Amino acid sequence: MPPPNRRRRAELADAAIALLAETGVHGVTHRAVEKRAGLPTGTASNYFRSREALLVAAAERVGELHYADMDAAGSAERPRAAGTRERAANLIAGSLLTAATVYRDRYLAIFELRLESLRRPVLADALRGLLQRSVTFTTGHHADLDLAIPPQAVPTLVALYGGALFTLVSSAPDEVTPELTRELAGAIVRAALGDG
Repeated sequence: MPPPNRRRRAELADAAIALLAETGVHGVTHRAVEKRAGLPTGTASNYFRSREALLVAAAERVGELHYADMDAAGSAERPRAAGTRERAANLIAGSLLTAATVYRDRYLAIFELRLESLRRPVLADALRGLLQRSVTFTTGHHADLDLAIPPQAVPTLVALYGGALFTLVSSAPDEVTPELTRELAGAIVRAALGDG
């Protein structure tokens, strides 16, 4: 029995993400994605009519996976004896470390897409929407975790996180350490929330 539509779309988007990380945006074609996913010719174009639609789907998939990771990290958070800043820094450090190591390909892919969006207005619009959803999701995530982070600080947190993540993902893998991610996370929290 063939997988449901949603699952097949996810398989194709995951293959596009892998190709973005390996070959850059120019390596992402319908046929290359089908081959990578082990699917018959024509499958990708049945789900994504244009190459641009395929790139947008890859970006949306990275967002979906990132939000699931944030939920999992929040569920696994240790007892909440620490203050907001320490808890936020711990969550950000863990997220940065995992994103830049275990899920490095996802974020290489999203940075490839960000650069390509400078030449593709449809992709730029999709990434702007993804950024807005990230701010909204993160604000709700903080509320769910009882983190007393003002909603107006969230766009700054998201922007600084993205910059730190770019630095980590574009570094040699052996340069990404827990100590470095903790240092960056502390700086992000101080910059977004002030030194107080």
